[in-house]
Amino acid sequence: MALGMMQTGDLPRLAQPTIVAVAVVYFAIVAAIGVWATRRTKTASDFFVAGEGIGLAALTLAAMSATLSGFAFIGGPGLVYAAGLGAMFLILPASVTSSMTSWALAKRMRLLGEVRGLITVPDAIGARYRSPAAQGLSAVAILIAVIGYMATNILALGLVIRAIFGTDLTLAVWIGMAIVLGYSVAGGILAGVYTDVFQGSLMAVASVLVFVYTLKVGGGMAGISTTILENDAAFMGPFGKMGAVAALSLFFVFGVGSMGQPHVIHKFYMLRDPRKLKWYPLLVTAALLVTMLLYFGVGVAVKALVAGGQMQPLATADDATPLFLLRYTPVLLAGLVFSGVAAAIMSTVNSFMNIGAAAITHDLPVAFGRRVGNELLWGRISTVVISVAAAFLALLPGALVAFLGIFGWGLFASTLVPALAIGLNWEGATKEGAVASIGTGLVITLAFETLAYFNAYRFPTGVTVSGLSLVLSILVFFAVSWMTRERAAAQLDGDVKLVMSV
Repeated sequence: MALGMMQTGDLPRLAQPTIVAVAVVYFAIVAAIGVWATRRTKTASDFFVAGEGIGLAALTLAAMSATLSGFAFIGGPGLVYAAGLGAMFLILPASVTSSMTSWALAKRMRLLGEVRGLITVPDAIGARYRSPAAQGLSAVAILIAVIGYMATNILALGLVIRAIFGTDLTLAVWIGMAIVLGYSVAGGILAGVYTDVFQGSLMAVASVLVFVYTLKVGGGMAGISTTILENDAAFMGPFGKMGAVAALSLFFVFGVGSMGQPHVIHKFYMLRDPRKLKWYPLLVTAALLVTMLLYFGVGVAVKALVAGGQMQPLATADDATPLFLLRYTPVLLAGLVFSGVAAAIMSTVNSFMNIGAAAITHDLPVAFGRRVGNELLWGRISTVVISVAAAFLALLPGALVAFLGIFGWGLFASTLVPALAIGLNWEGATKEGAVASIGTGLVITLAFETLAYFNAYRFPTGVTVSGLSLVLSILVFFAVSWMTRERAAAQLDGDVKLVMSV
């Protein structure tokens, strides 16, 4: 899947005084946010859900930042450059999915969190089905995906830091890890949310400015399109070079699968006023579309420059953004984008740290009928443990790190979408269906991604493991729920039913 593109490549050396200075200022602001958040983090609720005190604007920017990570700015333009307009199917669902997520999950999760005092995504699954087993199994799936996702993102952060400061990769990985760990352990999700707000705001502005430069360099969209069509007409086709099956599979997995990304939907617990959620689809869609201008603009502009002979073919597709920024934009703007890439990765890592620590500290003990005393302290300890483990994994051979990250999105989607997104909207869902669907998604994703890694088996071109596992887990969820439908009413508590009816 596209997620792995950025995480194992290399970047051109960016070590210029202006870029280094911008990065230092950027990291200093992030550190200041962490100190501020630490002073406000006094309970487990503060650490895991920001005390339900986040406004809608902050929620929107935090959700946008957690969704994009560094891929949108480095791997994304590279994907457009390599695969053509078919790569847009990865982001086309943005407006649809933000509306679906808001309608299907946001209000129900926020209200359920208030009624039951929930702080994690598996908490909602456990409450919906009155099932510690479903809660524990979903926590296992989340923890496995989180470790893989964190390893790839920490490696990506190390690559950016090495490119900016010229350090050794191992040192760069640990520097990046130390920065994120510092404000995450102290300030919890509150530090992550307001880092997201800062990073998301600047990247939206930077994306618009970079897009203006892509139009200027390429002679406008008409000039870019004409140049590409004359040299590579397939690039401009509706599915680009990916083919219809691959492009539509991306649309399905990233469209429906967005409702199962815990680092995004977990943030719904944090909203201060759930009545303002009616504006969430519009705001988050606008934020995503503005930020994605860089994703699209750089990809097609670099393709036109290469096709027109103004730039040498790229050694790797991930060079598209760094080379364009260094050659065609002011160095201050380049420094802002590169620092923003690092901050975007850090904000995503922070989200993963938080939900991973919650799985260890809260969800797994609940599944076994034992609660941990002082969840705030153990949450901080768990954050350190999983972060150090992910950093060591990040320094393993590149192919293995890419493998760890590739299955993350699909694993989240196939294990959480049926049980949570469908389950909170269908009274006929049962805990047996939820457990079966989570188990199906977990087994199918891990089994087939492992077979693909060892070249033992591969699906036909365009068919993805994540798409298959999501479809199968949904089918299993409906089938098993139907077979156990006589138990559905008894498994649905009155307060949960009331929340579902809102």
